[in-house]
Amino acid sequence: MSMTYQVMALAAMCQVAKNVQKVAQYGQVNDHDFNLMLLSLIQTDPQSPEEIYGSFGNLREGFRLVVQQLESGQEKDVEMVKYVGGLIQLERALNAKPQQLALLASRLDDIKRRLNHFEINDETIIASFADIYAEIVSPLGQRIQVFGKPNLLEHKPIQNKIRALLLAGIRAAVLWRQMGGKRRHFFLAKGKIVTTAKSMY
Repeated sequence: MSMTYQVMALAAMCQVAKNVQKVAQYGQVNDHDFNLMLLSLIQTDPQSPEEIYGSFGNLREGFRLVVQQLESGQEKDVEMVKYVGGLIQLERALNAKPQQLALLASRLDDIKRRLNHFEINDETIIASFADIYAEIVSPLGQRIQVFGKPNLLEHKPIQNKIRALLLAGIRAAVLWRQMGGKRRHFFLAKGKIVTTAKSMY
Protein backbone atom coordinates (compact mmCIF):
# COMPACT_ATOMS: atom_id res chain seq x y z
CA MET A 1 0.00 0.00 0.00
CA SER A 2 2.90 2.36 0.67
CA MET A 3 3.59 2.62 -3.08
CA THR A 4 -0.02 3.74 -3.61
CA TYR A 5 0.39 6.43 -0.97
CA GLN A 6 3.78 7.48 -2.32
CA VAL A 7 2.21 8.00 -5.73
CA MET A 8 -0.72 9.82 -4.10
CA ALA A 9 1.72 12.22 -2.41
CA LEU A 10 3.52 12.71 -5.72
CA ALA A 11 0.20 13.40 -7.46
CA ALA A 12 -0.63 16.00 -4.80
CA MET A 13 2.74 17.72 -5.37
CA CYS A 14 2.14 17.78 -9.14
CA GLN A 15 -1.36 19.16 -8.62
CA VAL A 16 0.05 21.87 -6.35
CA ALA A 17 2.70 22.72 -8.98
CA LYS A 18 0.03 22.94 -11.70
CA ASN A 19 -2.02 25.32 -9.58
CA VAL A 20 1.04 27.45 -8.79
CA GLN A 21 1.58 27.74 -12.56
CA LYS A 22 -2.05 28.78 -13.11
CA VAL A 23 -1.93 31.46 -10.40
CA ALA A 24 1.49 32.77 -11.52
CA GLN A 25 0.57 32.94 -15.21
CA TYR A 26 -3.15 33.78 -15.20
CA GLY A 27 -3.97 34.88 -11.65
CA GLN A 28 -6.61 32.12 -11.61
CA VAL A 29 -6.96 28.90 -9.70
CA ASN A 30 -9.55 26.14 -9.62
CA ASP A 31 -11.46 26.81 -6.37
CA HIS A 32 -12.14 23.15 -5.62
CA ASP A 33 -8.46 22.28 -6.08
CA PHE A 34 -7.28 25.27 -4.09
CA ASN A 35 -9.60 24.53 -1.14
CA LEU A 36 -8.60 20.85 -1.24
CA MET A 37 -4.92 21.78 -0.92
CA LEU A 38 -5.57 24.27 1.90
CA LEU A 39 -7.67 21.70 3.78
CA SER A 40 -4.80 19.19 3.54
CA LEU A 41 -2.77 21.57 5.70
CA ILE A 42 -5.07 21.20 8.68
CA GLN A 43 -5.19 17.40 8.44
CA THR A 44 -2.41 17.08 10.99
CA ASP A 45 -3.58 13.82 12.55
CA PRO A 46 -5.30 11.77 9.83
CA GLN A 47 -6.44 8.19 10.43
CA SER A 48 -5.19 7.27 6.95
CA PRO A 49 -3.39 9.09 4.11
CA GLU A 50 -6.60 9.22 2.02
CA GLU A 51 -8.16 11.40 4.68
CA ILE A 52 -5.68 14.17 3.89
CA TYR A 53 -7.20 14.68 0.43
CA GLY A 54 -10.70 13.32 0.95
CA SER A 55 -10.41 10.67 -1.77
CA PHE A 56 -8.13 9.50 -4.56
CA GLY A 57 -10.61 11.03 -7.02
CA ASN A 58 -9.75 14.53 -5.78
CA LEU A 59 -6.21 13.99 -7.10
CA ARG A 60 -7.18 12.68 -10.55
CA GLU A 61 -5.40 15.52 -12.34
CA GLY A 62 -2.30 14.93 -10.21
CA PHE A 63 -2.17 11.23 -11.13
CA ARG A 64 -2.46 12.18 -14.81
CA LEU A 65 0.37 14.68 -14.42
CA VAL A 66 2.60 12.05 -12.78
CA VAL A 67 2.11 9.75 -15.79
CA GLN A 68 2.61 12.61 -18.25
CA GLN A 69 5.83 13.72 -16.58
CA LEU A 70 7.38 10.27 -16.28
CA GLU A 71 6.33 9.00 -19.71
CA SER A 72 6.89 12.10 -21.77
CA GLY A 73 10.65 12.01 -22.39
CA GLN A 74 11.47 15.31 -24.09
CA GLU A 75 7.94 16.65 -23.55
CA LYS A 76 8.54 17.05 -19.83
CA ASP A 77 7.27 20.20 -18.15
CA VAL A 78 10.64 21.35 -16.79
CA GLU A 79 8.97 23.96 -14.61
CA MET A 80 6.89 21.32 -12.86
CA VAL A 81 9.95 19.13 -12.28
CA LYS A 82 11.67 22.13 -10.65
CA TYR A 83 8.70 22.80 -8.37
CA VAL A 84 8.36 19.18 -7.23
CA GLY A 85 12.13 18.81 -6.76
CA GLY A 86 12.22 22.08 -4.81
CA LEU A 87 9.38 20.96 -2.52
CA ILE A 88 11.09 17.63 -1.75
CA GLN A 89 14.36 19.44 -1.01
CA LEU A 90 12.74 22.03 1.27
CA GLU A 91 10.81 19.38 3.16
CA ARG A 92 14.04 17.50 3.82
CA ALA A 93 15.59 20.67 5.23
CA LEU A 94 12.50 21.24 7.39
CA ASN A 95 12.51 17.66 8.68
CA ALA A 96 16.08 18.17 9.90
CA LYS A 97 15.00 21.10 12.11
CA PRO A 98 12.78 19.89 14.99
CA GLN A 99 12.36 23.44 16.34
CA GLN A 100 10.98 24.71 13.05
CA LEU A 101 8.69 21.68 12.78
CA ALA A 102 7.28 22.38 16.24
CA LEU A 103 6.74 26.03 15.33
CA LEU A 104 5.02 25.01 12.09
CA ALA A 105 2.68 22.66 13.99
CA SER A 106 1.72 25.32 16.53
CA ARG A 107 1.07 27.91 13.79
CA LEU A 108 -1.16 25.43 11.93
CA ASP A 109 -3.05 24.76 15.18
CA ASP A 110 -3.68 28.51 15.51
CA ILE A 111 -5.19 28.53 12.03
CA LYS A 112 -7.35 25.48 12.86
CA ARG A 113 -8.81 27.36 15.82
CA ARG A 114 -9.57 30.39 13.66
CA LEU A 115 -11.54 28.21 11.25
CA ASN A 116 -14.41 28.32 13.74
CA HIS A 117 -14.94 31.86 12.50
CA PHE A 118 -13.49 31.86 8.97
CA GLU A 119 -13.76 29.78 5.80
CA ILE A 120 -10.58 27.98 4.69
CA ASN A 121 -10.33 30.24 1.62
CA ASP A 122 -10.83 33.50 3.49
CA GLU A 123 -8.10 35.98 2.54
CA THR A 124 -6.84 36.28 6.13
CA ILE A 125 -6.46 32.48 6.39
CA ILE A 126 -4.67 32.29 3.02
CA ALA A 127 -2.37 35.10 4.21
CA SER A 128 -1.63 33.15 7.42
CA PHE A 129 -0.66 30.03 5.47
CA ALA A 130 1.51 32.22 3.21
CA ASP A 131 3.26 33.75 6.24
CA ILE A 132 4.05 30.28 7.63
CA TYR A 133 5.67 29.35 4.32
CA ALA A 134 7.62 32.63 4.03
CA GLU A 135 8.78 32.76 7.65
CA ILE A 136 9.34 29.11 8.60
CA VAL A 137 9.84 26.98 5.49
CA SER A 138 11.30 29.11 2.72
CA PRO A 139 14.42 30.32 4.64
CA LEU A 140 15.53 26.71 5.29
CA GLY A 141 16.85 25.92 1.85
CA GLN A 142 17.13 26.98 -1.73
CA ARG A 143 14.17 29.20 -2.52
CA ILE A 144 11.65 27.91 -5.02
CA GLN A 145 11.68 30.25 -7.96
CA VAL A 146 8.19 30.90 -9.29
CA PHE A 147 7.80 31.50 -13.02
CA GLY A 148 4.94 33.74 -14.12
CA LYS A 149 3.86 37.18 -15.26
CA PRO A 150 5.86 39.79 -13.32
CA ASN A 151 2.87 42.16 -13.09
CA LEU A 152 0.79 39.40 -11.46
CA LEU A 153 3.55 38.27 -9.13
CA GLU A 154 3.80 41.79 -7.68
CA HIS A 155 0.31 41.51 -6.16
CA LYS A 156 0.16 40.49 -2.50
CA PRO A 157 -3.02 38.33 -2.85
CA ILE A 158 -1.34 36.42 -5.72
CA GLN A 159 1.86 35.97 -3.69
CA ASN A 160 -0.21 34.72 -0.76
CA LYS A 161 -2.04 32.15 -2.90
CA ILE A 162 1.24 30.86 -4.34
CA ARG A 163 2.89 30.59 -0.92
CA ALA A 164 -0.15 28.87 0.57
CA LEU A 165 -0.06 26.36 -2.31
CA LEU A 166 3.67 25.77 -1.82
CA LEU A 167 3.01 25.09 1.86
CA ALA A 168 0.43 22.49 0.77
CA GLY A 169 3.14 21.07 -1.50
CA ILE A 170 5.40 20.71 1.56
CA ARG A 171 2.53 18.83 3.28
CA ALA A 172 2.48 16.40 0.33
CA ALA A 173 6.28 16.08 0.46
CA VAL A 174 6.02 15.14 4.17
CA LEU A 175 3.61 12.35 3.21
CA TRP A 176 5.92 11.24 0.37
CA ARG A 177 8.81 10.85 2.83
CA GLN A 178 6.65 9.19 5.50
CA MET A 179 5.51 6.61 2.93
CA GLY A 180 9.13 5.80 2.06
CA GLY A 181 9.47 7.99 -1.03
CA LYS A 182 13.06 8.53 -2.20
CA ARG A 183 14.46 10.56 -5.09
CA ARG A 184 16.02 7.45 -6.61
CA HIS A 185 12.54 5.99 -7.09
CA PHE A 186 12.04 8.39 -10.01
CA PHE A 187 14.73 6.43 -11.83
CA LEU A 188 14.58 2.95 -10.30
CA ALA A 189 10.82 2.55 -9.80
CA LYS A 190 9.58 4.72 -12.65
CA GLY A 191 7.55 1.94 -14.29
CA LYS A 192 5.92 1.00 -11.00
CA ILE A 193 5.03 4.64 -10.26
CA VAL A 194 3.46 5.07 -13.72
CA THR A 195 1.45 1.81 -13.47
CA THR A 196 0.19 2.77 -10.00
CA ALA A 197 -0.73 6.31 -11.10
CA LYS A 198 -2.63 4.97 -14.15
CA SER A 199 -4.68 2.68 -11.94
CA MET A 200 -5.73 5.69 -9.84
CA TYR A 201 -7.63 7.73 -12.45
